[in-house]
Amino acid sequence: MSLTIYGIPASRAVRPLWAATELGLDFQHVHLAYQGGGTRTPEFLALNPNGHIPVVVDARPAGQGGDIVVWESMAGALYIARHHGPADGVSITPASAREDAEALRWSFWVVNEAEADALTVLMHRMAMPADRRKPELAEAAERRLAVPFGVIEQHLQRQRAAGQAYLAAERFTVADLCVASVLNWARPAHDLMAAHPLTHQWIMRCIERPAQLAVKAMGPA
Repeated sequence: MSLTIYGIPASRAVRPLWAATELGLDFQHVHLAYQGGGTRTPEFLALNPNGHIPVVVDARPAGQGGDIVVWESMAGALYIARHHGPADGVSITPASAREDAEALRWSFWVVNEAEADALTVLMHRMAMPADRRKPELAEAAERRLAVPFGVIEQHLQRQRAAGQAYLAAERFTVADLCVASVLNWARPAHDLMAAHPLTHQWIMRCIERPAQLAVKAMGPA
């Protein structure tokens, strides 16, 4: 079996790339940006007819059903952790039904409750050219983000009281990877970060991990 991951780190492809790197997997990284038409070629559309990155291809023999193709960044990261990592209580792979449930619920939660607003903050506070930014959009997004940030702050408080430093366990797991990859986009919202100090500290612990830094170095930021 071998993995191929299509995408660039400066996109949602960071999630499966990060998962594979955390696990020390030998994988092929195809640098494919969302701009320039590369995701609209017949070859890529045969993998993902939606025309989006990332795509994870898990090459398997015909006798095992052939290649497995995974769309969607969260699905890719969760798939890699579940099927390519040891459930040993050390790696990012969930080691119990509870940890698996935490990874699933927090990953779906962050997409539904925070991703759009976190991306708005990133774009209109930092990523876009200054003359194209609309501070009022960032401000409105930050007000909405106070609700999900309150939810995760309370969860981290409970985890700390139970002696666990991360979302699903004492150790960093794919649950943290998926959620931090989204909430990190909101870091330019300084007041939001200050109001949720445990969440901010947790985000920083996640994004400063060697595997995440290695992924960031794979391509242009």
